[in-house]
Formats: sequence, C-alpha cells, structure tokens
Amino acid sequence: MTTTEASQRFTALADDQTLSDTTVALEEHGFGVEIVDGLEAARAAVLARIPHGSSVMTNTSVTLDETGIADAINSSGDYDSARNAMLKLDFATQKQEMKRIAGQAEYALGSVHAVTRDGVLVAASASGSQLASYAWGAGSVIFVVGTQKLVPDLQTAHERIRRHSLPLEDGRALAAYGMNSRVGKVLEIHQEDPGRIHIVFIRQSVGY
Repeated sequence: MTTTEASQRFTALADDQTLSDTTVALEEHGFGVEIVDGLEAARAAVLARIPHGSSVMTNTSVTLDETGIADAINSSGDYDSARNAMLKLDFATQKQEMKRIAGQAEYALGSVHAVTRDGVLVAASASGSQLASYAWGAGSVIFVVGTQKLVPDLQTAHERIRRHSLPLEDGRALAAYGMNSRVGKVLEIHQEDPGRIHIVFIRQSVGY
C-alpha cells in the first residue's frame, strides 16, 4: 500500500451504519456518545459539559486546536486551566508537580487515534504524558473525534496509528519542537464506568 493509498483509507468519513454500530458498542461499554455536524457544534457540546471554574487539562491535540476548544479553555478565563498552571513550572526541577497537575484535573480533554467498531478507544503517545489522565487520573474525560478515525478492529487501529497518524505527528513535532515523534506508548480503553468518559463525534475530518 502506498502512502497516498494509506492516507485515503484512513481519512474517509465513516458511513452512517458504521457510526451507528460504533455508537451502540461504545454505549454498551460505558461510554457516553453524542454526534455533531461541525467544529463549532463540537466546541459548544464540550463546553456545555464543563462548569465554569472547573480545573481542565487540554492535552496536546490537533483536534482541540482546530475546534477552538483549547483556546476556549486556556484563554477565556472561565476555567482553571491545568495547562497554563503546568507551563508556569520548571520542567527540570518541578517535573513531578507538572505531572500531578496535568494528570489529575477534574476534566481531561483530548482525542484518540482510532475507535473500533466494537467500541474500543485507542490513543498513542510518544511520552505517555496524557494517557494517565485518560486511564485513571482525571475525574472526567471528553474525547473529540472526527469520524474518519472509525476503524473495523484493533489491528486496523494500530495500523492507522503507524501508517497515518505517526507520519503527520512526526512532521508537526519536528516543526514545533525540532525533534521527531514516535509511538512510545499505546492506550486501549475497552470499558469504563458510566459517566466518566464522553465522546463527541464530528461528522467531519478533523485531527489525525
């Protein structure tokens, strides 16, 4: 498969039946799901779920940037931005404090790299910095996900990460930080207690 073929395979929006089947499976696994048509609607749906004054961590995410959610949380003054608090600290001497702030906010926001048709969320990370909050640390988690990320199974989810998401993130990291990215850690979330993780699907290609 060429790079172009891989890109086309992993950027096509899911059809209605796939989205419906995936939603049913996710809800059976304890996840909350809502579906919106565009970026503004996604931003409104996320912000409607977060009381003003709550501590919120916006994990690094092209999706959060493209929807304006990261800016709404970190720049509006309406929320206690964990990211802003973390960035005030010195990584060399206060790394553990940074981890605590980032990993234990009331709300963790981000995205995933793939969602399987039988209801598994899959997220990859170079360092794993956001994964602890998703798995356990945050009180509530909201994932914002373009429906081009829906895949048939776990094997395809991991292929999507390696063949599609990693090359794009590698380019972003090189431009932003002067260093390459990698798939250091992968989190699979198969089940959750109802009410903790909510997914906002966008019927639009957003993020990667």
